[in-house]
Formats: sequence, structure tokens, C-alpha cells
Amino acid sequence: MKCLLLAMSFAFSQSGTAMAAQTFKTQAGPVSAQTLARGLENPWGLAFLPDGAALVTERAGRLRLLEGETLSSPIEGVPEVAANGQGGLLDIAVAEDFAQSGTIYLSYSQPGEGGAGTAIARARLIRDAGTARLEDVKTIFSMNRKTATTQHFGSRIVLHPDGTLFFTIGDRGDGKRAQDPKDHAGSVLRINPDGTIPEDNPFARDQNGAPEIWSIGHRNPQGAFYDPMTQAVWTVEHGARGGDEVNRPEAGKNYGWPVISYGRHYSGLKIGEGTQAPGYEQPLHYWDPSIAPSGADVYRGAMFPQWQDDVLVAALKYNLVSRLDRDENGQIVGEERLFEGAFGRIRDVNVAPDGSIWLLTDERDGAIIRIFRED
Repeated sequence: MKCLLLAMSFAFSQSGTAMAAQTFKTQAGPVSAQTLARGLENPWGLAFLPDGAALVTERAGRLRLLEGETLSSPIEGVPEVAANGQGGLLDIAVAEDFAQSGTIYLSYSQPGEGGAGTAIARARLIRDAGTARLEDVKTIFSMNRKTATTQHFGSRIVLHPDGTLFFTIGDRGDGKRAQDPKDHAGSVLRINPDGTIPEDNPFARDQNGAPEIWSIGHRNPQGAFYDPMTQAVWTVEHGARGGDEVNRPEAGKNYGWPVISYGRHYSGLKIGEGTQAPGYEQPLHYWDPSIAPSGADVYRGAMFPQWQDDVLVAALKYNLVSRLDRDENGQIVGEERLFEGAFGRIRDVNVAPDGSIWLLTDERDGAIIRIFRED
């Protein structure tokens, strides 16, 4: 870890960004924000490499490498994506053994019969003499029903300490699909790194649901992370006009969409049966009106000790980061809204190995922004 932090420090010291740092007031005191890179077309996901570099996806179908403040040309070997509407190249995750294997995982909207659907690919990143490429690219999951709709693909990837991959898929614009356990839409899913099915998945041994499914009843979860405090995967999902949710999905459970919701349809009409009904789980937290949440992470680092174990949620609406304050039991007890209106639509938030916080802005001229504390 010490070598990693030194590598990151060296990378930043060698860079010469054209934009001066901005300062913002927070409940933890003043923080600074520095733009590391611009010119990304709707950046969507980001993952750190062991040497301090970062990989970032662009929804249009490009993958880039950021070293210091130098952004690479597009990396060759990315799978073909259906870059329409909300679809395209989406999330990225780096394997725990990356230093030995070079393995990464990508989520994307895959074109195919009937339209497009969310898929997961595994690949090896090869870096050689200042260039990078993907090799041994293999699709390890493909959604079981593709459609022509261009919204609600999800999709975040979470590497669980037990070695499995969790990932999310939205309802693809058709709410009733989220209540069908045999349909991948509107679900949290779990597979092994080679795409096989973990034996303890809730539907792995019967015919009552798709074997990859972990939980159902999700509208469009675009945020997900593993929380060491509760030792569980957490998700954050879009509601309609209100009803954005934070959930901690448990095996085989139903999280309600579109039977229950704390929001309303965009028309203003009531959704389903109201806010609760037997057999459907309640969210840990919800927003009404909607903040249009996207990427999320849990804060673990030394730079902002006051935020330790709090949940950070990127928001497209209101252009902010929502910091959800948690108590010693992991319960959400308050909210602080950070950077409102400062950077534009925020698509993703990631905690870096040095404790700084990196944001992606969802713009045609998208940026990577580093939030840090001055010494």
C-alpha cells in the first residue's frame, strides 16, 4: 500500500493541470477539487490499478487509461457495444489478483437478437511501451432477453470478498419484468469469475428463477458496492418521480418495483400498491423528490476521517454528491449534499487508494475530478 500511495503521489506531482483547484465548504471542513482530465464522452465507470493509474469507460464504447493527468488513446479490444440511449460501455472492475493476471471485467449493452441487453465481459489488460490493449476477451454473462428499448441497463459490477461477481441490471423500461424471477431484467445477479453459477445462489438448484439471479424487484440500480462494515453488497437505484432507493439485497428477496415505491409515476399517478406490501422489502433509505442517483461507494480512507464508513452517492439531478452519514451499526442517520451545481451531472464516485474521492461527470465533454484535502 505504501508503494501504491507513493506512486500516486509521484503521478500527481509530475502533472500540470490547467485548472486551479477549487475549494468547497463541508461539514468536515474545507476540501479541494482538481480536474485531472477532460474531453471524455459521457464517462461512466472508473477503476484503479495497483500502480496508481486508472481505467475509465466512455459510454460511446471507448476504454481509456489515465496515468497522472495523461489520458491514453482508446484501448483496443473492447467488445462491440450498442451505444444508444442509456446503453453503451458501462462499468469496469479490476480483479484482486490484477498484478499477476491483468484481469478486468466490463459491463456493457450487448447488441443481439431482439435489440440489446446487459452483458459482462472478462479480459486481460496488456500494457507495453506506453500502449495498452485487451486480450482474451470473453463474454461471461449475457442477458436472457434482449429488447429494442434503450434505457435501464443498470449496471455496476461488485467484486465480493468471497470471489464472486455481483452486478445489476435495470428493468429495461418495462417494470413488470422486475417481478419475474426468470427474467434477468430488474435484478441483482451473482456469478463466478468464469461465468459459472455459484451453488448457493437462491435459484441455482431449482426451476423457480434464473440461476444467476440474487434478488429481484429493482427498477434501475446504477450504484453498487461492497460494504465492509455490514459485510454485504449495497445498491442504489433510480426511482421514477421520487423513490430513489438504497438497498442491501439479500438472496432470493423481492425489493418491490413496481408493486411498491416511495415515488410516483412521471405523470403524477400512484405507483402500484403504495409504499409497502407483504412480501416486499423496504429500502434502507430513499429520496423523494428524486436526485437521480448513479454510482456509489463507501468511504474507507485516511484523508477524510469524519466520513469513515459513510456512503457516497453520485447524483445526475441537482449535480451533487450525497454523503449518507452512518452510525456505528451501519444505519443511515443523516445526509450532507456536496458540490451541488459545481461540476454538472455526476455519473460516478470512487474512493481512491490514497483516500481522495474521484468523480466522473456525465457530459459530452466529461471530466475526472479529484476531491482531496490540502495538507
